Amino acid sequence: MPLPSPSRVRPALLAAGCAALLALTVSVPSAAAPVRPEPAGAGSVVLDWYDTTARTVAATAAPAQITNSRTWAVGWIAAARAAREAPGGGPSRGRFQDAAVASAVHDVLVALAPSRKDDLDRALASSLSGIPDGPAEDRGVAAGARQARAVLAARAGDGLDPASSNTPFPVAPAAPGIWQPTPDGYAPAIQYGNRLARPFLLERADQFRLGPPPALDSDRYRADLEEVRAYGAADSAVRSPRQTETANFWYSGSLTLYTDVLRVAVARSHGSTADRAALLALFHAASVDTQIATSDSKYTYVRWRPVTAIRTGSIGTDPAWRPLHNTPAHPDYPSGHATYAGAAQAVLDALAGPVTETFDLTSPTAPGVHRAYSGWAQLTRDNVDARVYSGIHSRTADEAGARLGETVGRYALRHADRLLSGRL
Repeated sequence: MPLPSPSRVRPALLAAGCAALLALTVSVPSAAAPVRPEPAGAGSVVLDWYDTTARTVAATAAPAQITNSRTWAVGWIAAARAAREAPGGGPSRGRFQDAAVASAVHDVLVALAPSRKDDLDRALASSLSGIPDGPAEDRGVAAGARQARAVLAARAGDGLDPASSNTPFPVAPAAPGIWQPTPDGYAPAIQYGNRLARPFLLERADQFRLGPPPALDSDRYRADLEEVRAYGAADSAVRSPRQTETANFWYSGSLTLYTDVLRVAVARSHGSTADRAALLALFHAASVDTQIATSDSKYTYVRWRPVTAIRTGSIGTDPAWRPLHNTPAHPDYPSGHATYAGAAQAVLDALAGPVTETFDLTSPTAPGVHRAYSGWAQLTRDNVDARVYSGIHSRTADEAGARLGETVGRYALRHADRLLSGRL
C-alpha cells in the first residue's frame, strides 16, 4: 500500500498524534504561533545533559551512525522513564526529575563510553550540586541508576553495534537497476546489517517497507535520472550557487546536523524536565527505527545509484559523468538522509510545534555557511533537494524516504507510552 504524502499526514498527526501521546504534557503551539524560548535557567539539567551527551558521542563516535543514535536513545529513554517516577507536585517533583535525568544519562554514558567517565562524573557532581539535598534528590538518583541498568540490559545484543550494522552484503552480478559498488573507491556495501537489528518500537524491520521504485523504462525514472545528470554533475552548468550550497551543507551526517536542530527544540520547549526527556527519547528511538526501516527497503530493492545508471545504463550512457559528491556505499532507494529528516519532522511537529522562531544552523561540510530555518519541514525540503544536487540520489528515492521516515515517526508517537513506561 502506498504511503500517504506528507501534506496529508501532518494535519492528522498534529490533531491525533498529540492526543495519543500518552501522559506527555509537552506544549504544542498552533502553526501560526512560534514557540517562545523558556526563561533563563528553566530545564537547565536537561540542556546540560544534552550537551554532555553530544560531547560524549562526538568524542567517542562509532563508525556507524546508528550506533551513535542508539547511545542517545538508550540514555534518554532511561532518563524519561526515571523522570516519570517522580511523586506528586511541588518542589520535590522537579528536584526528583532533575536528579533522575542526570543520574540516568550519566550511568548509560559511563557504560557505553567508559573512557569519558571522569568528564561524566564531574558533570554529574555539577548537576547534583544545584539540587537541594534531601529525599527527592536521593530517590531521583536511585531511579535514574535503576532505569539505566534496566534499559542497558534490555538493549543488550540488539545488533546496533558497528560490526553488526556493517554485516557483509553479497553483491549480485551487474545487471540493469542492480546496485554495484560506486566510484570513487568502489567500497563494499555498508549498513546492510541495520535491517537485521532489533528496533525500539517497530514490530519488525519490514513493517513499513516501501513499494518498489519506478521501473527503469518509466517516464518517472527517466525524469529522475535526467534531473540528477543535469543538476548533480560535478561540472553542472545548470545548478545554481544556492543549490550547490544546499548540497554541500546537507552532505554532513544527519545525526551531526540534527543535534543542533534538536537542541533548539528542547531549549524552546515549555514542558517539564520529564517532558523534555520524553521528547529526546522519542526523537532518537524513532531515528534508530527509521534507519532500520531504511536499510530494509534499500536492501530489498538494491536499486543502483545514479552514477552507475548514468555511466552504464541505457538512457544516454555517459561513462565520464561524475557526481558533485562521492556516493555513499549503499543502494539508492530510499535516501537515508531523507528518511531521517522525515522522522525528525514528525516528532518535532508533534512535540515542539511545526514552526518556531528563526534559528541559525551551520554545517561541518559547508564551512562559513549559515542557514536560517523557522520550521522543521524546511529541513526536510532541503534534505530532499540536496541529495539530487549532490548527484547521489534520485528525487524519487528522496521523496519516498521522507514519507517512510514520517510514517515511522508517527508510529513512534502513537506507541510512545510503551517506550516511556518500560512495557517493551
